[in-house]
Amino acid sequence: MRTRMRLAVSSALVTGLAGAVISVAATSAHAAAFGLQEQSTRAIGRAFSGEVADTGPESLWWNPASIAGSPAEAYGSVTGIFPNSSVTDTGSTLTLPVPPAGLTVPVGGRSKADNPILEGVVPAGGFSTPIGDRFAAGLSIAAPYDFVTKYGASSFARYEGLKTRLNTADIQLTGAMKAAPWLDLGAGLDVVYTSANLENASPNLAPGAPDGFSGVHGDGWNLGWNVGAQFHPADAKWRVGLSYRSAVVHELSGDVLVSGLGGPLAAANMSTHGTAKFTTPWIATIGARYPLTDKLTLNAQVQRSGWSEFKDITINLAGGAEVIPQNYKDTTSVAFGGDYALTPAVTLRAGAQFDPTPTPDVGRTVRVPDSNRWLINAGGELHLNSHLTLEGAVEYVDFRGSRVNSQTAFYQGTAAESVADYSADASANAVVVSGGARWRF
Repeated sequence: MRTRMRLAVSSALVTGLAGAVISVAATSAHAAAFGLQEQSTRAIGRAFSGEVADTGPESLWWNPASIAGSPAEAYGSVTGIFPNSSVTDTGSTLTLPVPPAGLTVPVGGRSKADNPILEGVVPAGGFSTPIGDRFAAGLSIAAPYDFVTKYGASSFARYEGLKTRLNTADIQLTGAMKAAPWLDLGAGLDVVYTSANLENASPNLAPGAPDGFSGVHGDGWNLGWNVGAQFHPADAKWRVGLSYRSAVVHELSGDVLVSGLGGPLAAANMSTHGTAKFTTPWIATIGARYPLTDKLTLNAQVQRSGWSEFKDITINLAGGAEVIPQNYKDTTSVAFGGDYALTPAVTLRAGAQFDPTPTPDVGRTVRVPDSNRWLINAGGELHLNSHLTLEGAVEYVDFRGSRVNSQTAFYQGTAAESVADYSADASANAVVVSGGARWRF
């Protein structure tokens, strides 16, 4: 019984670790599921439309071909994310193994969590340099998943999450070439570091007894790749870009801590080691830029994200392995925008994007109260001189609201199995503010 219970408790906790890694950014109020788009101030200004067809290191996240033919240039940006969110209990319950048929009670605690998504800062940067007349090399650093969520110890949501922290760094090494006067090609290698921390409550068996505590920390390095092309015929005004970013298999190694469990669960208190494995989606993007007039350039972009790659989480512990289904679905986002050269020194931008959620309607959790959303963006840049350009942008994200419908099992496979059934309404919006600069050498 002790071995089985330890494995069951540990599996629940490491499952939480993997869930934290996947869901922390999913609860962030500005990108579908756990994808973070804010890798460039210029891109935010026009709602991420046409980035795959633009040039320079600021577009490397969207297309490694963007630096072919570009002068030596560096950029950096800092983006602040200011969400406003709430998750409200609508009848969540906890079923305890009380004979003969179990005892189902309300999960209790505060029925509404205000602003569980904390404010965050997202940095990004990179540079590129030509190598001869045809080749170029570049390096960029992005934070594709980076956020913190926090529920109070007395919140109804405590069994699915007290605190979740996720930090990532994607270091992309890129090579590009002018394959023809009308064709640029590029390829990149992504070195991805992920660090996550999760804390959540675990129920004791006696009704009204204080909760136990579960804490997990894990990190790891993993690899991905990306390729892209840009078409720009000399006799045409338009520029078209295509890119593909590979799925990435993430393996995290971490420490698991369980404490505060009493009675027959006391043997499950532990400090041990575990790993989690999951896959983030591939991304295929097509976009175009078309100068309608000497001042106005129109942008459009369609992005298909292979969220079905995130089909499960595999948990490995000393006592065995467990596979937890996730069942995300592929999505397609669409963005339109424009750049307007107000003067030779000032360019204004605006755009909008529709970004659907990949989370399933059945199984959406308190950790991932994701929903379809609209992005409305504006921005601009100021050319101070031939070398330095300053950029600014603002984004408003309007969520459509979502319904939480999930079930979390504790001590699964033992006589102590307890089940938390969550039912809640979630709503959110966010304001994103970004500033950046480009420097041409």
